[in-house]
Amino acid sequence: MSKQTTNTLLMIEPVAFGFNRQTAENNYFQQESNVPQSLIQEKALREFNRMVEILEDEGIDVTVVKDTPEPHTPDSIFPNNWVSFHSSGSIALYPMFAKNRRLERRIDILEKVRKAGFALYDTKDYSPLEENGIFLEGTGSMVLDRMNRKAYAALSMRTFREPFLKFCEDFRYTPVCFHACQTVGNKRMPVYHTNVMMCIGDGYAVVCLEAVDDEAERQLLVRTLTDDRKTIIPISEAQMHRFAGNMLQVENREKKKFLVMSESACQSLHKEQIDKLSACNEIIRIDIPTIEKYGGGSVRCMMAEIFLPRKEDNTARQSPQELMK
Repeated sequence: MSKQTTNTLLMIEPVAFGFNRQTAENNYFQQESNVPQSLIQEKALREFNRMVEILEDEGIDVTVVKDTPEPHTPDSIFPNNWVSFHSSGSIALYPMFAKNRRLERRIDILEKVRKAGFALYDTKDYSPLEENGIFLEGTGSMVLDRMNRKAYAALSMRTFREPFLKFCEDFRYTPVCFHACQTVGNKRMPVYHTNVMMCIGDGYAVVCLEAVDDEAERQLLVRTLTDDRKTIIPISEAQMHRFAGNMLQVENREKKKFLVMSESACQSLHKEQIDKLSACNEIIRIDIPTIEKYGGGSVRCMMAEIFLPRKEDNTARQSPQELMK
């Protein structure tokens, strides 16, 4: 059975974080203000460094790669959207909606992962689809139940059915598609990423069922999770807007389990919800208000999980240059 959690994460240190107009087109969690970009970056960097420190203090390994000033990539702090690392030794590269986010794919980041002692055997590169206006933004678009080989996707302008099904075929997941919406003004609009309304741990699922308007789709989602013996912990749409769905279960080097969430998410939860989550794993709460406000994403988006096998045979891999051809 595949592991649900890893103790190794990739995080990208920001150098020019800020409000991204290209992603704000359909990310309704983002907020704009007249605060100078330099101050936003300064605050975001402090929050980022504090998050890395907290994770490492708990015995979780974090590979940090610093972003580059050029090209300008204001959302590089969210690497889980363009790459994922799998226990088979494969990596996946994904088609991105915003043109300035496509620039986040960097060979040197893959090289840093390799130098950290991981084997990179092959790649599944879906990124050319973006030239045809087809998108699938990694483990933002998909929430993976690795133990039961199920992949969940709320379809949207960032998450197309065709590449999702292709990913599931390539990586041997059973696809579970549905639609999730949030109220924006007087309209119901698609939730831009599945991982802001859903989180799966090894024995539970945090999910905003209120966001799934279609009754049949909601029942399918509940039935699938229940059949896999997941304890469902529902959150409200208001809690989703506080990033209570954007959590990630991880483990440390001693296999102790943690659920990483933001301070905003934690404060939005009721005691009963916290008690249920605490019974499954220790909660790590991290305060990142600047990143959440301007980036429209939270702690889960900042962590790309590394499930790659440790390197044993240097000849049994491709170079990062070959992987990104």
